[in-house]
Order: sequence, then C-alpha cells, then structure tokens
Amino acid sequence: MKIAFLGIGTNLGERESNLEQAVARIEEYIGTILISSLVYETEPWGFQATDEFLNLVVKVETELTPSGLLGRILMIESLLGRVRCQTQYSSRLIDIDILFYEDMIIEKETLKIPHPLLHKRKFVLVPLCEIAPELIHPVLKKTVAELLEICEDKSEVKKYK
Repeated sequence: MKIAFLGIGTNLGERESNLEQAVARIEEYIGTILISSLVYETEPWGFQATDEFLNLVVKVETELTPSGLLGRILMIESLLGRVRCQTQYSSRLIDIDILFYEDMIIEKETLKIPHPLLHKRKFVLVPLCEIAPELIHPVLKKTVAELLEICEDKSEVKKYK
C-alpha cells in the first residue's frame, strides 16, 4: 500500500455536497482515507470569480500506481460533472489534485508529483499542514509547516463552519 495526499476543491453548485461526493468516490475507487483536514473557504487563486472555493486535503492509502491514481481521479471528476476546459484556471464543480505520492518525484507531461504549485498556494498548504505538518517536500527539502511559513501567497484561508 502507498500513501498519497490529495487536494480537493470546489466553487460551483452545492459545494459541501461536491466535497462529500468526492470523498465518497475516493474511498470507493482509490483507497482508504486515513485522515481528512477540516474544510476551508478560500478566494479563487490565479483567476477572478465571484464564488469562493471550499478546499480540503485527504491522506489516502492506495494500491494504485501514480498513473493509475491520476486515471481514477479524472474518472471521479467526470462522474461528479467536471468538464475540463482549455483555460488553466476557472470555476469548477470539483478539482482533485495529487499533492504527494509517497516521496516520489515524477516529471511527465501529463503527471507531475509533487504538485508543482503546492508550495505557492495557501489553500493547499493550510489544510495539508493541519494533517501532515512534518511531511517533507521531496524536491524543496522543507516540511509542509516550513513551506507554509515562507509562502508568499497572501490570500485568506478560513475554516468553513
């Protein structure tokens, strides 16, 4: 069994339900969720939108390979109604990102692990730090807590409910 950390976000439709459905599908198709962060509400990152995001991070135990994990994530996003568009950043019903997979470093066109922008995004670092502050980024050689401390993202990340 392997350990992966996944970031989940949504800013369209029934946001809480979107997260609940994503978590349920992750358990069904990917593996056992060992721990989940609280839900955080955040402003959009990298683009303008009127709807704020709900975000959380889960630690999951899986038998899937990294590419198998990506395939299941794309399937889950599709099942939950996500339609991928050409724009890099946009509002979405659901977004699931692989943040870490064990301590692997993968640099492929279709798959980059660890997520190449996670250290620049407070909406990822805050919930990730809640559940795994001592986790070491295999490229940057810093803990998640250290990455959050030096993160230049000034956006507000607040606990939801």
